[in-house]
Amino acid sequence: MNGADEVVAAPGGPPPALDWKFSQVFGERTAGEEVQEVDIISAIEFDKTGDHLATGDRGGRVVLFERTDTKDNGGSRRDLERMDYSIRHPEFRYKTEFQSHEPEVFFSHESLLHHHTVYNCALCAQLFSLIIYIFFFQFDYLKSLEIEEKINKIRWCQTANGALFLLSTNDKTIKFWKVQEKKVKKVSEMNVDPSKTVANGSVASSSSLSSPKTHLANGACQSFSSLSNDISFPPGGIPLLRLPQVTSHETSLVARCRRVYAHAHDYHINSISNNSDGETFISADDLRINLWNLEISSQSFNIVDVKPTNMEDLTEVITSAEFHPTHCNTLAYSSSKGSIRLIDLRQSALCDSHAKLFEEQEAPGARSFFTEIIASISDIKFAKDGRYILSRDYMTLKLWDINMDSGPVTTFQVHEYLRPKLCDLYENDSIFDKFECCLSGDGLRVATGSYSNLFRVFGCGPGSTEATTLEASKNPMRRQVQTPSRPSRSLSSSITRVVRRGAESPGVDANGNCFDFTTKLLHLAWHPTENSIACAAANSLYMYYA
Repeated sequence: MNGADEVVAAPGGPPPALDWKFSQVFGERTAGEEVQEVDIISAIEFDKTGDHLATGDRGGRVVLFERTDTKDNGGSRRDLERMDYSIRHPEFRYKTEFQSHEPEVFFSHESLLHHHTVYNCALCAQLFSLIIYIFFFQFDYLKSLEIEEKINKIRWCQTANGALFLLSTNDKTIKFWKVQEKKVKKVSEMNVDPSKTVANGSVASSSSLSSPKTHLANGACQSFSSLSNDISFPPGGIPLLRLPQVTSHETSLVARCRRVYAHAHDYHINSISNNSDGETFISADDLRINLWNLEISSQSFNIVDVKPTNMEDLTEVITSAEFHPTHCNTLAYSSSKGSIRLIDLRQSALCDSHAKLFEEQEAPGARSFFTEIIASISDIKFAKDGRYILSRDYMTLKLWDINMDSGPVTTFQVHEYLRPKLCDLYENDSIFDKFECCLSGDGLRVATGSYSNLFRVFGCGPGSTEATTLEASKNPMRRQVQTPSRPSRSLSSSITRVVRRGAESPGVDANGNCFDFTTKLLHLAWHPTENSIACAAANSLYMYYA
């Protein structure tokens, strides 16, 4: 918001609703253009500074963008101070891209997948993999499975010496990348005209060799001057010394894979998360969470294992995991039953028991065939200060206080209008869509995606009723839905628990348009320090600011 349009909140009251505006779009589609499957964006992540943004797609590529509006534009300090910063907004430009992952062959036999625990030698592991590869393709190819190259998650690591570092993963393999600028000197010209050459006689006529003589067998001397001046070797003479002159430098970005963390997961990797210690990270699949050291790719430590002895007794799976932003010993993971477990790595090497459990009690008589499906949490995020955890299930966003495990502090209704359509959504598999969520850097707002390329922004500050619906297009307010009703409140202990409702129209927006369940906004990220959101609509990256 700028100038006279800015709304000032009353002292002690909730912050005003943000006025969102379109900023940029990369890869915008033209009307009727067909989108290739490999170009669809599958991951988005800002780095901690907000100066770099990374996206991954289903084709296994990682694309990097860098911010340009914060760089010095060459003006004086007085000119910069006179500028109206209220009209400025984050601007990014394409930086580079690289192929992170290729299709892989995965063998489903569990004992073979854990050969890395037996063969610590990298060479032995490679030879063993080759033997298994040949064996299965010759005798038991039905147990092999091709793993697609789609990027599931991207996480930025600490920068060093001007180089960028990040982790990327597909379903089975995690890679550690270093992206660095390389300067190449360009030779544009020589400092001597190459056409000027001289014969040997001229070269030899310097003062130091003015009268060279040769000694004959009888002691007589013969001067070189008596030799024919027409003799030159090589023919045409020797050119004068030519020195290269460097007049320009070319800069290129080089992405190099530093390490590959593979063969540690039997099931598809759904999460990776960096630790605040800058040395370790976790990777999670449906049943296990592994702890890695960034410098060691040959082994990992299994810290969570929910796999039962008998797979028929399996009741829930891990859906997302994330480290605490400041406490290196604490992490949280969510499950398909709608619960979040907080674990402390100081308690034991294998965290079979949790330090805290966050789950909402089911209302009596509310259970149905779809209850567990829609309760499954698809994504969790810690707030920047680590005090709150945001979770996203199919119907709602929930904000949890880690000091209060009796229930969520606030619940935001995102898809309540879809409740009558759950049967249809189950038939077309839309009910299994995994929407991500994010929080603003100040912790006052949360955001998540929806269908028809819509995304929702909710205020979660005290007393806030902000609930904005925007469309991933150049006119984000084009499909603005009706203003939601004020939230209903119910007291729980000493903390007010809030249920905030979004649009209740059954599948129709304010303009009477039906929601399109084939277009969905699954991936989005909030800038760490400013009110700026990047979101993916198919192969297009849209950016908005407020």
